[in-house]
Amino acid sequence: MNAISKKLGILTLAANITFGGAVLGSNAMAATLDDIRQSKTLRVAYREDAPPFAYKTPAGQPAGYMIELCQAAAKQLAEQLKIPDLKVAYVPVATVNRLDAITQNKADLLCDSFTQTVERRKVVDFSIPTFIDGTSFAIRNDGPQDLKLLAGKKVGVVAGTLTEQGTRNSLAALHVNAEIVPFKSFDEAMVALEKGNISAYFAGRTMLAGMIKGHPAAARILLAGTFLTIEPFALAMRRGDGDFRLAVDTALSHVYRSGEIATIFTRTFGAQEKPTPTLQALYMIATLPE
Repeated sequence: MNAISKKLGILTLAANITFGGAVLGSNAMAATLDDIRQSKTLRVAYREDAPPFAYKTPAGQPAGYMIELCQAAAKQLAEQLKIPDLKVAYVPVATVNRLDAITQNKADLLCDSFTQTVERRKVVDFSIPTFIDGTSFAIRNDGPQDLKLLAGKKVGVVAGTLTEQGTRNSLAALHVNAEIVPFKSFDEAMVALEKGNISAYFAGRTMLAGMIKGHPAAARILLAGTFLTIEPFALAMRRGDGDFRLAVDTALSHVYRSGEIATIFTRTFGAQEKPTPTLQALYMIATLPE
């Protein structure tokens, strides 16, 4: 064997090891269903401070619309995988690091009010849509009710959320030069609004409505009817695992088709609240036929 052939042989061996390792790694990463079968556990990441979608009750239990939806999906997964004793393990996450739980394989699903975007799809995969909402804002009843009147004032957002960037973009498009104040939590931002430390608080409209409804100062806070954005929520999971994604989408489709989603909605938001026409249409359109 001459020197050139020997070098080519070494390069070929190195390439086989490299690409073989990459394929092996990809297959290992794609084996979520195998992991669930072995552990008999579905790991669910959730935020403890994002009502009504995901939060921790005073008794320390996960609750909210997304939590109940994932619990219903887990029951369907248990049937699909023939694991009658499938357990759900909850992994608390914060707004700023919630995707790390998925990309670092600490959780299988992110059950959250998490908007599906093109940029995020470069990092994780998403289920069929689970809700549709949009950014709006709350003010005190003596505050500015027009976005343009927020010029020169302080407005609050929760740091690390899609709302933060969306608010900046929306205000810039309207040439409203407001000071955007990032907060660590939704409750912290609401307290700042109540005290008058900020003139408006921007967040998802459904979340704002829920916070105002249960707030002691609800009579002094108004919710704007304006939507700055329209955002489809979905469950996030590790990228590239088509079998797991199909299993999750199949489970969610059954929850929608069976009408169980209506029960979850009523239990979460109250009997007085009804899904918007847009949300009802989403459930019908997102449901995959058998």
